[in-house]
Parts: sequence; C-alpha cells; structure tokens
Amino acid sequence: MTQSSFVPVFDGHNDVLLRLRRGGSNPVNAFLQGEDAGHIDLPRARRGGLAGGLCAIFIPSSDQPRPENVDFVTPAQPDALNETLAMARLLFDIEAQSDGAVKVCRSAADIRSSIAEGRFAAVFHIEGVEAIGADLDALYVLHQAGLRSLGPVWSRSNVFAHGVPFRFNSTPDIGAGLTDAGKDLIRACNELKVMIDLSHMNEKGFWDIAKLSNAPLVASHSNAHTLCPHSRNLTDKQLDAIGESNGLVGINFGVLFLRDDGVKNADTPLEILVRHVAYIAERIGIDHVALGSDFDGTTIPQALGDAAGLPKLIDALRTHGFDDQAIAKIAHENWVRVLEQTWGG
Repeated sequence: MTQSSFVPVFDGHNDVLLRLRRGGSNPVNAFLQGEDAGHIDLPRARRGGLAGGLCAIFIPSSDQPRPENVDFVTPAQPDALNETLAMARLLFDIEAQSDGAVKVCRSAADIRSSIAEGRFAAVFHIEGVEAIGADLDALYVLHQAGLRSLGPVWSRSNVFAHGVPFRFNSTPDIGAGLTDAGKDLIRACNELKVMIDLSHMNEKGFWDIAKLSNAPLVASHSNAHTLCPHSRNLTDKQLDAIGESNGLVGINFGVLFLRDDGVKNADTPLEILVRHVAYIAERIGIDHVALGSDFDGTTIPQALGDAAGLPKLIDALRTHGFDDQAIAKIAHENWVRVLEQTWGG
C-alpha cells in the first residue's frame, strides 16, 4: 500500500446503523471507539480514509435471517416508523457524542467541509420507506429532521413500488411499476430535494422514476448486469439513462453482485470489483461511477476486509490504469457533485 493510496472515500451505502441497533448495550461507543465486529466504525474509517457516506436505515423483514431468492414480508408501518426513529436517534446520538468527529450532513457544503476537516460526513438515508405512509406526512417530518436520501423500496413490495427480488441469472424486469402513491412520493422528493435511490428498484419502477423525476438518476449500490446477471444489477439501457441524466452508479462491494457465477464467495479478487468500475466508466463516463460499498450489509471480498482496507481498492484502481483525477472522482467527487445538483447546494 502506497501513501498515494490514501484517498478520501465518500461511500454511497452502508448498514452500520442496523448492525449497531442489533448489537450491544452501548452502540454509540461501539462506533466511536471501535469494536471487533462488522465493517465500519470510526477508527477503521479513519485508517482506511472513509470520509463518510449514506448511512442507511433499513427495517428487516420478520423472517430474518433472510434467505436468498425469497420475496420478503413488508414490515408493518407503525413498527417500521418506530424502528426508523430509533436508528435516526442513534445516528444523532453518535454525532452529539463524537466531540465533532461525526457530522450529519444536510448539504453538499457540509460534506465538503467535513471531508476537509477530517470529520465523518454522515447522510441520513432510508432504504425501503415502509416508515412513510401514503399520506407522506412522515416524509415531511423526517426531512425536517435531516433525511436527505431515500430508496422507495428494498427487495420487497410496499405501498409505493415493487422491489426486485434477489435472483441470479435474472433481469430486473420483475413486477409492476410505481403505484399512484409511489408517483406522489417521487414528486414530493423532487419538491423537497431528497435524493431518490434506484438500487433495489425493479425495472418498471426504474423507468417510471426516470420519466417522473427532475433529478439525476442514482443507484447508490448496484453493479453492471452485463458482468454479473443478478436481478439487483443494472442493464446497459439503465446505465445509459443514468449517464444521460448526469447521475451515477455506486459500485456495490457485495460478492453476490460482482461475480459472474453468482456464488457468495468472499475469496473474490478486487480486480472483479474494479472490472465493474471500469465497465460503467467506459460505457457512461468516469463522471458517473462512484462507490456504494454496502458495508455491514453483505459479504464483501476478504481481500478488502472492512473500511480500513479501502486503500487496497484504491491501489487496485490505480493498477488498472485509473489516474489520480479519475480516482478522486470515483472516491468522492462524483458523489458530492450529484448530491449538490440534487439538493441544490
């Protein structure tokens, strides 16, 4: 690992809040002081150059641990709202007790200043908005609390849309498009300038959002379907639409979404991850590819290990031929640009 490998990374997706929520009695301390679990805490983030990212609030289905290739039961809305509020409070408690080391960012300027000052730049994101009812009241309240990004669905249906199930050797063209409530949600997100995350969205829902939304199209943690034919990945046509909207794709580190054989094998070389970066950069441009690790939410290559291993990925990108300018765009600049365009500053 070279000194030049230490590049600030702003990451499009992690599930650290859920891991902490399910963990021990002092989750705030576990994040701030570090622990021998999962992929992210503040000490490992600092060692690896992880400068921040979208911190997802995800409500598991009642049938956890979740098996593959199953349509999951949607949590009840009151339970989902209570859990969402609990994890949001955990994020705010981490910020409050961090002595300035963590900032919940509500603007691109917040992210830029946090990176420059060495703070962990956390963005309040919801993955699967079962906490929000069709009346959208909770959306407006959560936005006031700091919500700046959401994925309408995880890989299950709700009142807004249909998530794509986990299926290998399958297209994402599974299920119907947005409901009427879902169309209202997209319009409201545009009004509030909340980023809409297309990861986990099925193909018909993707195209409905592409027609309705006036914001850049973003898939925070998805890969190239051409290289790995998993239903969670993006077809070339979807990639083209993202590029044409001036949006981006955050590359998912999960081996299930990287490998062409669909096997959950942590012994997956980083070069396979880099191959997805290179494919998307070549197809739609270097300005439209970034990182969306899915740390604490999936099995990642053991060669990377956890957030402290990010310089190994930077080395792998450099070995592939990406220069310093391209690496800076992939690592953080593209995310900040798209969020600024979406949020309006």
